[in-house]
Order: sequence, then structure tokens, then C-alpha cells
Amino acid sequence: MYGQLGSPILYDLPLNNKKIALNPLIGKTIHLKNTGNIRCIHCAKAIKKTYNQGYCYPCFISLAECDMCIMKPHTCHFSAGTCREAAWGEEFCFQPHIVYLANSSGIKVGITRATQIPTRWIDQGATQALAIFKAQSRHISGLVEVAIAKHISDKTNWQQMLKKTAEPIDLIRQRDTLIAACETELTAIKESFGEAALELLSDGEIIDLHFPVSEYPGKIKSLCLIKTPEISGKLLGIKGQYLILDSGVLNIRKYTGHEVIFSA
Repeated sequence: MYGQLGSPILYDLPLNNKKIALNPLIGKTIHLKNTGNIRCIHCAKAIKKTYNQGYCYPCFISLAECDMCIMKPHTCHFSAGTCREAAWGEEFCFQPHIVYLANSSGIKVGITRATQIPTRWIDQGATQALAIFKAQSRHISGLVEVAIAKHISDKTNWQQMLKKTAEPIDLIRQRDTLIAACETELTAIKESFGEAALELLSDGEIIDLHFPVSEYPGKIKSLCLIKTPEISGKLLGIKGQYLILDSGVLNIRKYTGHEVIFSA
């Protein structure tokens, strides 16, 4: 789903080269049917199952965008000459990345390309976010994330995120505390990559995000379009990449590459 910053977030569901506005459908019954047809989002080959959210197996094992270092940037091996696609790595990984704090199910640290803000925060269901560092590359941002993750989580508890709006956190105070706690690691990163490789965003402001949710579920029931190809329910809200229905919650991103028929 595509989310645009607004109060609340405005969501569109891309289907068949069209976008369906979802916010007006809150409170109404929607129906999704998985036809069973799947195509790789990179090569468009017809496949029976996807890997890494939408790829066929050959693309999964050959593309740099599917390498483990995308999930764990601190393990970047570009300098060793073993990047699967050096040209892609230079374009994607060697661009400014932001290290941020977010509050979705509690405080967490994360990284994203500078161009992906606030999209990344919307996708994670964060109700608050604060950019704290700007790094010259994905690798450097990953090293900072690892240092900070010794003190706070680097993951979102999606069940808690979907149960309620997270309690507000003073992210600026948390930023200052974490920077002090990671002083040794941050100094070492700057010594290795240069002073300009990592910029503290001391003037960063907390961004508040509001999601279109009329009612949070008391109990989380995860729906699956593979086990249950047809799913219906009243749309109670949208948060992160989840549709919140009165029949359960559905992670839309999980079905990237699948052909789905949608009606309301």
C-alpha cells in the first residue's frame, strides 16, 4: 500500500496499474480474493511462490537488492568486491541514509534512505519518529544502528502496534541519552570513515503520524490469503502495511506479486 503524510495518513492500494483510495472505505465491508496467479516483481516470470516478498528464486539468489546485507547493512561486503551487482550497490547503498528513532510499539532504532522519509515511518506504523543521524552510506548507517540497538530494540512488535496507539515518548531526550551511551562506537565510526561520514541532526524535530483507525482489535487474529484465498470483513482501519478488519488483520505487503481481486 502507498501511504501519504496527512492527518490521518492517506492510503492507496495499487492493483492492476490503478490505485484504490482506502480511507473512504473505512467502516465498509471489503472483499479480497487471491486468484493464485503470481509473478516475480523483477522479471515478471509466472511462479508458484515468492521469496523475499515478491521475487522468484533465481532473482532472489542473484539480485543485490535481495542480499542479506540489505537486511543487515553492517555486513556490507562491497569493499571486498563481492557485491552481487556493483553498479546497483553504488547507486542504492552509496547515497545518504538516515538513522532514526521511532515509536510504534515502543521505541526502536532504524535506518532508511533519506528519500524514503516519511514513507518508512508510515510503513512501520510509527506514531512518532525522529531523524537523528545522516550517514554517507547504508553501511555506515548500519554500523550506527547496531551500536544503538545494544540499548534499545531495532524491531517493531507488530501485534502491539496493531492493538493500540503507542504511548508518547520524548524521543529527543532518548536521542541524547543514546548518543552519550554510544559515544565510543560513534567516535570509532568517524575515525574509520571520516568526520563528514556521519552528521548529527541536532535540530531534528519529532514527527507525529496519525493513522486512519476507527477501532483497534482487542485480540490480534492474523489472516492469510494463501490459506484462505477469499477474505471479507468490515474495514476498521489501516496502519503500517496492515488492513484491520473486524475478521482479523491482513499484511498486504506479504502478497506482493500475487494477483488479488478487490471489491467493496
